[in-house]
Amino acid sequence: MKKHLLNIFILLLDILLLIGIFYLAIFLRTSIKTSGIAEFSPYTLNEFAFVVFIIVALMYYEKIYTLQYDFWQETKKILKSLILAYFIVLALLTLTKTSFGYSRLFISIYFLFAVFLMPIAKRFEKRIIYKFPFFKKKVLVMGDNNQVEVLKKELRDNWYIGMESDDKEYDTVIISSQGMSVEEVNHKITKYLEANTAVYIVPYVTNINFANSNIMEYSNIRYSTIQVENKLLLKINIWIKNLFDLFVTLMIMPFFLLIHAVISLAIILDSKGAVFFKQDRLGKDDNNFVCYKYRTMYKNADDILKNYLKSNPDEVKYYEEYHKYKNDPRVTKIGRLLRTTSMDELPQIINVLKGEMSLVGPRPYMLNESDKLGEDKNFILKVKPGITGLWQVSGRNNLTFKQRNELEVWYIKNWSLWADFVILIKTVKVVFSKIGAK
Repeated sequence: MKKHLLNIFILLLDILLLIGIFYLAIFLRTSIKTSGIAEFSPYTLNEFAFVVFIIVALMYYEKIYTLQYDFWQETKKILKSLILAYFIVLALLTLTKTSFGYSRLFISIYFLFAVFLMPIAKRFEKRIIYKFPFFKKKVLVMGDNNQVEVLKKELRDNWYIGMESDDKEYDTVIISSQGMSVEEVNHKITKYLEANTAVYIVPYVTNINFANSNIMEYSNIRYSTIQVENKLLLKINIWIKNLFDLFVTLMIMPFFLLIHAVISLAIILDSKGAVFFKQDRLGKDDNNFVCYKYRTMYKNADDILKNYLKSNPDEVKYYEEYHKYKNDPRVTKIGRLLRTTSMDELPQIINVLKGEMSLVGPRPYMLNESDKLGEDKNFILKVKPGITGLWQVSGRNNLTFKQRNELEVWYIKNWSLWADFVILIKTVKVVFSKIGAK
C-alpha cells in the first residue's frame, strides 16, 4: 500500500510540474514578438492535455513510477521519454492535419524547458520526500560480506533511490550472488518470492554493466543469454564518440580561451618558465604523442626533488604504490591549485582537436608506466586517452595505481555516450567543489 501511495504521489507531482512548464512556455512564447514569426494565440490546458498524457505514459512505460532508480539512470529514462514524446507529438499533429493549429516553436520551447527542469525538480522533490522514513523502502541485503557492506553504504549515501537497509522489516531483498552456489541462489530467490518480496540479484560478474546489455530469450528451452560486447571498439561508436568530442570541444572553445588567458598570466607571474608543459605519453595502439598541460613545477624541479627525497625517504615508497608524492616540493603555488582542481589538464583540448585524445577516456599514461600496466595494457591502449575519466570522478586521490587501471578497464568495457556525458558533468562538479574548498 505504501509503495503504491508513493508512486501515485510522484506521478501527481510530475503532472503538476508538466502543467507548470506549460504555463511557463505560454509566458515565454507570448513574449516573443518578432517579425517573421507568426503571431501566437495561447492554447488552453485542455487543448494541450494530450501532450502531458503522452509524456507521462512514456515515463510509466520506462517504469519511472514503479522502480526506484539512481538519479543518472532515471534522468536518462526521463530524457529518452521526452525526446520520444516530442517526435510523437509532431508526428500526430502532422498526420491529423492539425499542425497549423499548433505552434511548433511553442512545442519546442515546452519540451526544452521539460528537458532541463524535470531532472532538477525530481531531484528536489525526492530530497524532500525521502526525508520522511515512511516513504523509504526497507531492504534486506545478504550474501558476500564485502559486497553487502558496499551496498549498505550506497543505500545510506545515495538518498535519491529512497532505500534503507533493514534486516528485520523489509519488502525488498538484494542478494549478492558472489560466493554462493547456484542451488543456494535459486533457493533464496524462491524463498523470498514466496513471501511476495521483490528480489534483486547482484550478478557474480561485477565488471560488466548489464544495464547496457541485451537479454535474449530462448523460450523453447527457458534459457536467457546476456549479450556482452566491447562497444568502444565498434566503428560506429568510435565515429559517434569522435563527433561528440568535436562538438563539445568547439562549444567550450570560447570559454577555454578566456580561462587560458587568465591561467597563463597567473603562471607567468608565479614563477619563471614556459606556460605549457609538454611530455610524451602513451596513446592509442601504443603510439606515443606529445601531451599538453599547464606548467605546474619550477624550472629546476629535478634538483628540488632530489634534495627532498634524501630527507624524506618515505615518499619513495608512497610513489611506488600511488605514482605520486604526498607533498611534491617541485610544484609551484599556482601549480598546486591547478593540480587540485585538475585545471592543469585543460590544454589537452589541443590534443583532442588533433585527434590524439578524447574528452573522456583512460588517463594518458607516462612512458615509464607502460610495463606497470601489466595484462591490462593492450586493453587500455585500444582507445584514446581522455582529459577526464571515471577514475577522476571516483576519488582519484585515494586510489592506487591498480585501482585506477581497474576503473579504466571497466569504463572501456561498459562505454556509452551517456556515460561520457555523466562523467563530464561530474568532472565539472568535482572541479568547482575543489575551487570552493580553497
